[in-house]
Amino acid sequence: MDPSIVPEPAREAEIIENISEVLEIVKNKSTKNARLVLVSKTKPVSDIIAALKTNQLHYGENYIPNEIRWHYIGRLQSNKCKILASIPNLWAVETIDSAEKAKKMNDAWSAAGHGRPLNIFVQVNTSNEPNKGGVEQDLLESTCISIKDSCPDLNLLGLMTIGSVESSGMIPNPDFLKMLKLRDECSKALGSELELSMGMSNDYEHALEVGSNNVRVGSKIFGSRALKQ
Repeated sequence: MDPSIVPEPAREAEIIENISEVLEIVKNKSTKNARLVLVSKTKPVSDIIAALKTNQLHYGENYIPNEIRWHYIGRLQSNKCKILASIPNLWAVETIDSAEKAKKMNDAWSAAGHGRPLNIFVQVNTSNEPNKGGVEQDLLESTCISIKDSCPDLNLLGLMTIGSVESSGMIPNPDFLKMLKLRDECSKALGSELELSMGMSNDYEHALEVGSNNVRVGSKIFGSRALKQ
């Protein structure tokens, strides 16, 4: 192995301990046997190698980077669909925010010939912030139905939200409560149970308590995010 990507022993021990602590909380707080996604974006390869020693396979990225199951969690642009579709171990795109982008992702994934459907989450703008990505709440049900009907190479796994900074410290979190209601309504309309991807380092414990299936934890494990140069 390239020495430059071998984790320092102290850093490896720190990451493994952090993951162990978060996993214990996920186990104790979760009501849905939730999935932990390690948000590794901007972190060095050595950190991911250290994390892999805990057998954690789900990692979140917001740029295009084997057994790792990659989750794309950045804002999805239509011109990125073909690039994303070229990644054989892409497990999920969590930021689908329109039926049109879902169709582009479906077509790109189909053309890539992976032989399996790609998991997706539809992102919901629960805080109604104009600068935040996500489907508007009143368009969510029709968007999900359209994706289900016209995207055979996508598996609509669930709904995702980031929520507002203001709400992240509230218990109960109003964004999470909205998602519970929206999930139930969409699941009924589709005739299948949808997952919820909600909760990050600052609020994942509460998200688990209210029923999140998928939490995206970064700084709690890897430390503060480094800014891109």
